Amino acid sequence: MGRSSAEISQTLQKAKQRRNPLWIGLVVVLLAAAGAWIWLGSASSQDGVRYVTEPVRRGSFQVDVTATGTVQPTTEVTVSSELSGTLASVEVDYNDRVSVGQVLARLDDTKLRAQLTNAEASLASATAKLVQAEASAREAQSNYDTQKRLDERGVTTHTDLIAFEAAHDRAQAAVEMAAADLKLAEANLVLAQADLEDAAIVSPIDGIVLDRLAETGQTVAASLSAPELFTLAEDLRRMEVQVDIDEADIGRVSEGNPATFTVDAYSGRRFEAQLAQLRYAPEETDGVVTYKGVLTVDNDELLLRPGMTATATIAVAQVEDALLVSNSALRYVPPQTASDTGGGGGGSGLVGLVMPSRGSLGGVSGRADASTVWVLRDGAAAEIAVETGQSDGRSTEIRSGDLAEGDLVIIDQTEAQ
Repeated sequence: MGRSSAEISQTLQKAKQRRNPLWIGLVVVLLAAAGAWIWLGSASSQDGVRYVTEPVRRGSFQVDVTATGTVQPTTEVTVSSELSGTLASVEVDYNDRVSVGQVLARLDDTKLRAQLTNAEASLASATAKLVQAEASAREAQSNYDTQKRLDERGVTTHTDLIAFEAAHDRAQAAVEMAAADLKLAEANLVLAQADLEDAAIVSPIDGIVLDRLAETGQTVAASLSAPELFTLAEDLRRMEVQVDIDEADIGRVSEGNPATFTVDAYSGRRFEAQLAQLRYAPEETDGVVTYKGVLTVDNDELLLRPGMTATATIAVAQVEDALLVSNSALRYVPPQTASDTGGGGGGSGLVGLVMPSRGSLGGVSGRADASTVWVLRDGAAAEIAVETGQSDGRSTEIRSGDLAEGDLVIIDQTEAQ
């Protein structure tokens, strides 16, 4: 029997409902495939990079430490006055050569000569008093001896003997007092003579006058501190450069290291020197800690002058015939990718099957490590572990690792055009 129109309509509606899930799934798959194609194209453009490389080379270099300081005489002496007074004369000037004992200036010695005369008179008086005391002591000794013999024979009383004995003891004490006064007078005479000698201010060394602060008629007051009158340098043919070495470099330098330095007065000229001394005492300026190093230098041409600012280069190591890579290669780090950071463009389920994560596209991630370099091999970046040695600030010595001369180490990368 034929079906009614209502039954036929109902049958068609059920068939249509059965086909809807299939069409919906097919549409989802097509949309996912289109999205994956677009995403892959975007990822490919992002992963397309051009590496900047430099070849590993073999070479030599010198490791240096740089420091600044000033040129100073090897021996510098400040001459002062031990006495107060007025300068009667100044007998040297700037740049004058002086010898040991040469008079540089003289103080007015009028009072000092008077004090010396007074000390001489006191010494003469003390000497006479000692002679007098010794004569009295001899007299007392003789009287005492006579009285003692009389007392032994019973001619005189014992009381008289005691009186003569006391007079004898007083005479001996007077001799000792006179002797002490004589020593005091002698000492005062020595002091007066020394003060008179100190009125002549003399050079303690053979050298040259660098600075002169003394003027004739100037009043010198030595009561609180010794006034500086002259500055002398012993020998300007032997100079030193006192440099400030940063605390980060102090462990790399040692006494005996060769050095060179420059001064502004002679542009382009380098002076040879040697690190003769490293001082342990730290010096801090604005929170920066440095240590004093002393470089010795010959100044036979007398070109260097005290106070010149010097920039020194101290050689601390010499690297010969070593494998070298650019320091940029040790700092190079490939970019982080989404898979490295835990994120990703991919999902799960059906979309995840169609759209893989970007990390699977060949992207690499790394970290900055001075013990590794990245090498371009067969068009791909490969991480190589190395042992580094000395560095001159531009190149670093490679002591071990899977590197050979001519290998291309990566120092940077750019986006491919």
